[in-house]
Amino acid sequence: MSPPRLDVALAAAGLARSRTHAQRIIDEGRARIDGRVATRASAPVPEGAQLAVVDVPDGIEYASRAAHKLQGALEQLDLPVPGTHCLDAGASTGGFTDVLLRHGAASVIAVDIGHAQLAAHLREDPRVTVRDGTSVRDLDPELIGGTVDLLVADLSFISLRTVMAPLACVVRTGGDLLLMVKPQFEVGRQALPRSGVVTDPAQRVRAVTEVARTAAREGLLLTGVGASTLPGQDGNREYFLHLRPTGHAAELSDRACDMIGSVLNERHAPGPSRQITEGEGRA
Repeated sequence: MSPPRLDVALAAAGLARSRTHAQRIIDEGRARIDGRVATRASAPVPEGAQLAVVDVPDGIEYASRAAHKLQGALEQLDLPVPGTHCLDAGASTGGFTDVLLRHGAASVIAVDIGHAQLAAHLREDPRVTVRDGTSVRDLDPELIGGTVDLLVADLSFISLRTVMAPLACVVRTGGDLLLMVKPQFEVGRQALPRSGVVTDPAQRVRAVTEVARTAAREGLLLTGVGASTLPGQDGNREYFLHLRPTGHAAELSDRACDMIGSVLNERHAPGPSRQITEGEGRA
């Protein structure tokens, strides 16, 4: 009998949740056969060979690499999750959903415009409500059965400014939003270099500030800013905004703008965070 393929062997050994998950591990260069890097899913695994997966951040193999970005943001911004009812906007394979559940969320509504992307172990979790084929533009409390305590968002190819109103309306007053801002999708096509990487610090500050400004006009108070602990697509720097619904539209304060500039101009890694108290972010 021929030896098993690497992707099959990783799943069988419990080092991957599925062959799809194993493929991602292999593509990331983290699979080892007898200590040697294995880069092909079809690579044969001889009988008795030692399999390993390396470079697992925090010893946890989440549903996606993006999960570690949210993990870092929750730690930076000291945001409590246990017992909360959450919504993951732009869930994709479910990295953010995975983190929320492991932090003790009571439930997560996983919303994505795509279909059948959520990792199987999350799709089958009774705490997860899957809303495939759902645009964040259409979100409202009636659609999801009421408001949530915490909303997290990881959106691509769309500006957060264009969907701030529906995101804001599904979070209860006193709840929290943790939005990942990707400057590459905020600066506009004309300002985006051909590389797809926003390298101009001023453009990054402007992108994050405009998202926060739009949030303030939708009645969301900026209470914290953090830089992602992992880079985004092609090495883009990304940032998290911690917001709270107030029910009162306002303009973004100079203090909040200064806080954004302070975090984004910080050169040290991993990304720092800044928090302001209730009222300091008001105009």
